[in-house]
Amino acid sequence: MKFIVDAQLPKSLAEYLNFKGFNALHTSDLPNKNYTNDTEIIILAIKENRIVITKDSDFLDSYLLKSEPKKLLLIRTGNINNKILLEIFSIKLEMIIDLLSESNLVEITKDFIIQHR
Repeated sequence: MKFIVDAQLPKSLAEYLNFKGFNALHTSDLPNKNYTNDTEIIILAIKENRIVITKDSDFLDSYLLKSEPKKLLLIRTGNINNKILLEIFSIKLEMIIDLLSESNLVEITKDFIIQHR
């Protein structure tokens, strides 16, 4: 699986996913860095078959209205520190990957992982 991690999430999340054997980019890796706009991120995600990982509800709106990006991992944990976010991924990564294999929209909260169909 390939991912693109949006600017408001830590680069360490992309680094963690790469360490686990996935192909992950962070917006800071792109030419416009964290100034890359949502449209550019969606175009890249479609072109490279990447799953967008974001907290930004604009991506959810685009997904619901236009089915773009094709796959979305929506982080709805509220304000938590990066260490806790990485712990959630560390503990739940296998489940997250399984759900993303079956569904185009997965949502992570502090307490739940929700698969939308």
